[in-house]
Amino acid sequence: MKDTSDPAADDHSASVHVRTLFISDVHLGTRTARADQLLDLLRSCDADTIYLVGDIIDFWRVRRGPVWPQSHNDVLQKLMRKVRKGTRLILIPGNHDEGLRDYAGMQFGGIEIHRDYVHVTAQGRRYVVMHGDEFDMVVRTAKWLALLGDRGYELALWLNHPLNWVRRHLGLGYWSLSAYLKYRVKKAVAFIGAFEEAVAAEARRRQADGIICGHIHHASDRTFEGVHYLNCGDWVESCTAVVELHAGELRVIRWEDRPFQLREFGAGFPAELRAVEPPADAA
Repeated sequence: MKDTSDPAADDHSASVHVRTLFISDVHLGTRTARADQLLDLLRSCDADTIYLVGDIIDFWRVRRGPVWPQSHNDVLQKLMRKVRKGTRLILIPGNHDEGLRDYAGMQFGGIEIHRDYVHVTAQGRRYVVMHGDEFDMVVRTAKWLALLGDRGYELALWLNHPLNWVRRHLGLGYWSLSAYLKYRVKKAVAFIGAFEEAVAAEARRRQADGIICGHIHHASDRTFEGVHYLNCGDWVESCTAVVELHAGELRVIRWEDRPFQLREFGAGFPAELRAVEPPADAA
């Protein structure tokens, strides 16, 4: 029977079950957080372990006055409900929730907080899990510039709403202006490439098989000189995450902005959780 006392209770007749789920850059507390889509994923997908890979709550925005609809509460309630049902929940703070780094090594309400963590897959492969802002020189050396850039990015995200209101009335699908600008600006593309290589080098330095991070809002699954690099993406534009299947395979998935009718899991992976590909408009 569905738990109607919990607004984040499951409302699907069946759930996909994976070994591990990695989510980053939700930015709860902002107008651009796509909490409804994340809540749909959490209702439809169970995992033995969930990693929250930074910037889950945007304290930079909260300090200026949060935008906090019920759906943001529902996401947190759903995560806590999964903890009560036995899911292991590991939080890796990012730069937007960096105050939580002071509590690294502690556990609150079943939530483990770590600065970074080494995840071992079912195949025995070791992956460093970290937010990744440590490798963003703008954040490390000029925080005021990062905050200024954050305002500009927030404006581009805000413009997505009126643009997509028009597109919906024209019968067109969702399109992200902010993603388009990010992928079209050559300096941004060069930054993404340099960031990915630097993060992969950190995994190599730690003698790990790969690394799983977030921060740059760009989902990716690449290999750099034998190091497997995975980026979870975000939940303000692309609605992407990383999952580990029970056999140990790691995959980036895109959660479409639409209702879900989950089919039988069977021996394969359902089409609703298909491998991520860059949107055609952002190529």
